[in-house]
Parts: sequence; structure tokens; C-alpha cells
Amino acid sequence: MANRAGASARRVPETEATITYVQCDGLAVMKIVKHCHEESCSNMEVAQGALLGLVVENRLEITNCFPFPKHDDTMDEEEYQLDMMRRLRRVNVDHFHVGWYQSADVGNFLSQSLLESQYHYQTSIEESVVVIYDTKKSARGFLTLKAYRLTPQAIAMYKEGDYTPEALRNLKIGYESLFIEVPIVIRNSPLTNIMMSELSEMIPEEEGSKFLDLGTASVLEGQLRSLMERVDELNQEAIKFNRYQQLVVRQQQDKHRWLVKRAQENAARVAKDEPPLPEEDVNKLFKPHPVPPRLNPMIVAGQINTYSQHISQFCSQSLAKLYLTQALQNAKESKQNQ
Repeated sequence: MANRAGASARRVPETEATITYVQCDGLAVMKIVKHCHEESCSNMEVAQGALLGLVVENRLEITNCFPFPKHDDTMDEEEYQLDMMRRLRRVNVDHFHVGWYQSADVGNFLSQSLLESQYHYQTSIEESVVVIYDTKKSARGFLTLKAYRLTPQAIAMYKEGDYTPEALRNLKIGYESLFIEVPIVIRNSPLTNIMMSELSEMIPEEEGSKFLDLGTASVLEGQLRSLMERVDELNQEAIKFNRYQQLVVRQQQDKHRWLVKRAQENAARVAKDEPPLPEEDVNKLFKPHPVPPRLNPMIVAGQINTYSQHISQFCSQSLAKLYLTQALQNAKESKQNQ
């Protein structure tokens, strides 16, 4: 995935203004929705694709897209993308690479592969974004389409390649400061808006009014299971780091004992008018233990935070529906009694 940005890498002058929002055409949105739902229904794989468009002042316009090919050893992904963009250019369609999109499950898109891919995109195509489409939430009637860019701290972290606690603390980076969300708006042509207005008038009144769906057990169960898995994974990472700290403390004690012993031996030799023992590099005798990288625990903590926020939001909405349904039921019963 990381090398996909190389197919159309082009540097943007540093004086160019940073984009403030993303404008996505309705056609591109429909293509993204279609591809993501096809992948989620067929083989439950993550759908990914390229975004095409152009930059106009402080606005990034996404006018078209196409899916990435499935993993096939016989196909060169970069050659496939170049061929697709050449064909689009022939039919006078915007063919500039401006980012990529990916499907997500209940908003939990944060992963190490996504961070690495967006880093390669953003360092080769400065204005590029990653658009995340939530299939499950959209299937329940809430269109979820968000655009993200890496923060300068996250780019600096990947450039240095140092994921130790000290490096992350110096950069002042956490899971909440890895990405910055860019506002996204969907734009349709006037003819499309007219057609949608006519279609909305053709929908029967009883359709699209099932807003009090109380079947929340399966959704909440899936989110809680995912949250438990992430908590277990974070616990394993915490155990690894605690074991590392214990090894460091034990090594420091061994160093101190060795230095005290060497000082006593030298004092005894000096008392016997013998030359002291030569000084040795303590770090060669006691090699420091490798520090476990903290990038994966930071990502897992971000996933836990995302699941927690979704569960809290989902439960509050469900409770509101339950109270509203109870009030309607009480009103219906009191009316029947009268």
C-alpha cells in the first residue's frame, strides 16, 4: 500500500496554501459507497481506492475515483494506476492523484498500515487526504464520510523512525494528535439536485420513518466485543513494557554492584602497592535492553477511545429512544382508558 503514492508523485511548492476543506462530487461519493459495500458484503475485506481531482485555492476538489486492484502477484499496482489515469485523461477526466479512500468498521480506522500509507502519500503529494467511509454506520442510515490528514508531529515521528517513549514525549504526540480532520462537503450539479427533489416527492410517506428502531443488542454486542479485544491487546503491551522496566531496574542494580566491587578491588590493590585494574566500559559489559516501540500501544489506545465514544453515543441515543417510546406508550394507554 505504501508504494501506491509513487505512481503520481508530484511535489507542491511550499508556498501553496494549505487546504481548508474537501469538496467531493456526488459521482465520486457514489463510487466510493458502491465499492465499499461490495467489498464488505462479499469477502469482508477493507476496500481501498485512489482519489482524483485538483486543488483550487484552499479547496481540494475530488471529482473521480477508482478502486485499487485486489492483491494479485501477476499485476503491478503502480502500472495499473498509471494506465487508469492515462485512460481517464483521454476522455478529459481529472486525472491528478489527490489521495486515497478506505472503508472502516464503526469508525475504527486507525491502524499502523493506514498511518504508514498516508505518510507516503502526504510526503509525495503534499495536499493528499485519506477519506474514510464507515460502511456499517452508513448502512443504518447515517452517511459517514470523513477526510483526514497527518499532523506535522506525526510526519516528524515517521521521518525520525523513533517510537520510544522519550521520542514521543519530546514530539508531544499521542493518538489524539496523529490526524487532523478536514471538513468535507458533497457537491451535486443542479440537474442532480432537481432529480433528487423529484425522487424525494415520489417516496411514500410511510417509508423512511422508522426512527424508533430498538433492535440495538446486536450492534452494541459487536462494539463491546471489539472493545474487549482492544483492551486485552493494550494489556499485553502494558505487560511487555512493565517487563522491560523490570529488566532495566535489575540491570542498573547489577551495574551498581559491579562498580562497587571494582572500587573495593582497586582500593585493596592500592593498599598493597599494586596498580589498579584497568577501567572498562560498563555499557559493553551490560548491554542496554532494546526499548519496546510505543507506536502500536498508542494506536490501540486510539482504537479504544474510538469504540468508547461510539458506544457512549449509541447508548445515549438508545436511551432517548426508550424514554420516547415509553412516553408514547403511556399516552396510548391513557387514551385507551379514557
